[in-house]
Amino acid sequence: MFAHHTAPHGLFTHGGPARSWTVSTAKPVSYRVGFSPGVFDPSSSALARAGAVDGGPAPARRLLVVEERVDMLYGDLIRAYCDARGTDEYAIHVLPAHERLKTMDSVFSVVAAMDRFGLDRRREPVVAVGGGVLLDIVGLACSLYRRSTPYVRVPTTLIGLVDAGVGAKTGVNFGAGKNRLGTYHPAAETLLDPGFLATLDERHVSNGMAEILKIALIKDAELFELLENHGSALVADRFQPAGATGEEVLGRAVHGMLEELHDNLWEHRLERVVDYGHSFSPTLEMRALPALLHGEAVALDMALTTVIAARRGLVTDEQRDRVLDVMRALGLPVTHPLCAPDVLKEALADTVRHRDGRQRLPLPVGIGGSVFVNDLTTGELARAAGDLSALGEVASHA
Repeated sequence: MFAHHTAPHGLFTHGGPARSWTVSTAKPVSYRVGFSPGVFDPSSSALARAGAVDGGPAPARRLLVVEERVDMLYGDLIRAYCDARGTDEYAIHVLPAHERLKTMDSVFSVVAAMDRFGLDRRREPVVAVGGGVLLDIVGLACSLYRRSTPYVRVPTTLIGLVDAGVGAKTGVNFGAGKNRLGTYHPAAETLLDPGFLATLDERHVSNGMAEILKIALIKDAELFELLENHGSALVADRFQPAGATGEEVLGRAVHGMLEELHDNLWEHRLERVVDYGHSFSPTLEMRALPALLHGEAVALDMALTTVIAARRGLVTDEQRDRVLDVMRALGLPVTHPLCAPDVLKEALADTVRHRDGRQRLPLPVGIGGSVFVNDLTTGELARAAGDLSALGEVASHA
């Protein structure tokens, strides 16, 4: 159960007779995230029952929003599942979804599909099947449709499994701004099936590994060691079969993320360690579109801030090099032409605006710890960018 309490709840009047009122209330939030291998296996009831109201009967009608490529790969399986589970009526809305289509137009497409289906917004949660971009689009559409419609998430990418599929945020891009429009609207349930990773290309597996590495660097040294020892094999094998090591990596990543989110779901506290890797990456990602994937931009951010931490003595040179070596082994970039002082200065300024006027910049302390700073200077940023470029050149000639 996730809830935030700031004051006693109730209706408070001021003056006599009353001339002003204060309403204090809270909405309890509870949602489930769980692994569900073979989610579209007709013998599994997990998806059929997902989002059932108060333990009642499974929804008899289903609207599924399925990412275009996922429909190409799994559409027959999805339709066979709906037929086999006795769904009275279902519709599948196929939606192309990638970062350049992460717009309100895509949200309106989902809203139109809900209207066509005649959705009962209380008893018929929308099912979103796709990667992180699709999950964000459907989540935003559901938060807006009749002011709040429940939905179920079935992530099909690694970044969806460990990041986009487990939190409360929804969002789309606006202009040059990453996720500039969005809401907090967690899914009623998220079903995690690593079997989808079998059809991901290696680059997109590496993309998701960045968010796993984030959790490792800020709070889980054991997870870092797992990535250091087994990460490249997990990428090459696409977690197929996940096995004990893969299951531990995925489980620790999801648990670590939820552990940080559960008592700060609405971001009342702006110092969030899960913002590690997300201070400079939004600007880098949007500037580079479509050249950089989200996780690749996050990796560049983490490489830069690891170097900053090393310059401050928070991380040893040996630890810095281990981090950069793991990034490379996972197929993630550690340098990019956009990691230039002028771009990074602009990115930091945008982050300060986003974080209520302060940097609130998470930096690693060793491997598995973190600290927040508010005193990063543009000169320090430029020197770190130069260090990172030099480290990248040394590695390329090694």
